[in-house]
Amino acid sequence: MVQKSYHMAKSLTEIQCRNATSEGKKIRKLSDGAGLYLWVYDSGEKYWRYRYVIDGKEKSLSLGVYPKVTLQSARKLAVEKGCLLANGKDPSQERKLAKIERKIAADNSFESVAREWYGKYLRTWVDSHAADVMRRLEYNIFPKIGKRPISQITGPELLDVIQDIERRGAFDAAHKTLGMVGQVFRYGIATGRCAYDLAAALRGALTPVNRKHQPAVRPEKFPQLMRDIAKYHQTGGLDTQYGIQLLAHTFLRTGELIGSRWSEVNFEERIWEIPAERMKMNNAHLVPLSDQVIAILNALKPLSRGSDFILPGRNHMVSISNNTILSALYKLGYKGKMTGHGFRSVASTILNETGFNPDVIERQLAHSERNEVRGAYNRAEYIKDRRYMMQWWSDYIDAVTEGRKPEPPVL
Repeated sequence: MVQKSYHMAKSLTEIQCRNATSEGKKIRKLSDGAGLYLWVYDSGEKYWRYRYVIDGKEKSLSLGVYPKVTLQSARKLAVEKGCLLANGKDPSQERKLAKIERKIAADNSFESVAREWYGKYLRTWVDSHAADVMRRLEYNIFPKIGKRPISQITGPELLDVIQDIERRGAFDAAHKTLGMVGQVFRYGIATGRCAYDLAAALRGALTPVNRKHQPAVRPEKFPQLMRDIAKYHQTGGLDTQYGIQLLAHTFLRTGELIGSRWSEVNFEERIWEIPAERMKMNNAHLVPLSDQVIAILNALKPLSRGSDFILPGRNHMVSISNNTILSALYKLGYKGKMTGHGFRSVASTILNETGFNPDVIERQLAHSERNEVRGAYNRAEYIKDRRYMMQWWSDYIDAVTEGRKPEPPVL
């Protein structure tokens, strides 16, 4: 490979560069020597070019716009290109390779991989969870290591980023954010962008967090709870009492219940379909209606004041708030002892101890389906068994509330 740059003894000055004109030509080329030229256009624009010959072919390479790139800076760039030539490398080709490497690095940055991972899972999340994930990444992670190639991030580097969250006293948030980062690393491994899940090795380095589970009464205290709820109308609203009883009979999540609309209930088919957008795992969910649930819904109908919502707030155009049911339980004396979510725990415990099929229970609890494709078609899975279980559960609630011994299920 034969190469050379152009050498001329004459050099430009900063004043010459500043005052240079095209002198009526379309382009005037002023040489600084060593292959460096200032091209002055009739429009007044000025560009630095580096001219050289390699393998018998004359080439030129742009080094930037004057005066943004000063004469001194242009000379340094020309020297760098001359060094490449001296080592048998084509400056133009090296620039193209560097551009490709930068693109690869950008595509493999932590932020790029994280956003790709986020896009894959976005449709499986409810809006609130999706917003929380992106907020944590954009606030805590991207500003610090987002531009770094994911394969080059080190354990101590990641640990320092997560410990920044701990230094704010947000210990639980630090654990949750590390968990999200771990999912990004595992996605990076699966797509060939990195080899290790650094987050997995850092779990023991964070301050432990004692997470409190949602309070729930023990099964033996459940009958008294239901008796107390049955008297709530004496001090609170009858519609709120019915709302809590619906939660007990259906063991929906509170957020899934409060936004429910009458259009979701099919009394003829005895089924209540919660749409995907209100479900935690973003999959539509079916609730078989027991005789007792149908009776509660019929009692609620006149109390809803013509609202589309089964449980409207004071303004019948909107649903009750998240705190309505929790506040009612507090009013009954169950603060720190029971929450709306606690009905799911009690139901799960009793139904499992009674001998119902765990798969049937899990499906009715609408816990996540690990197989995404299967989950999309599984809302009616075990529906016959679920109908029987939900009627038995309502009969059980009536029995223990009235002090009767429940009938055992036929399994």
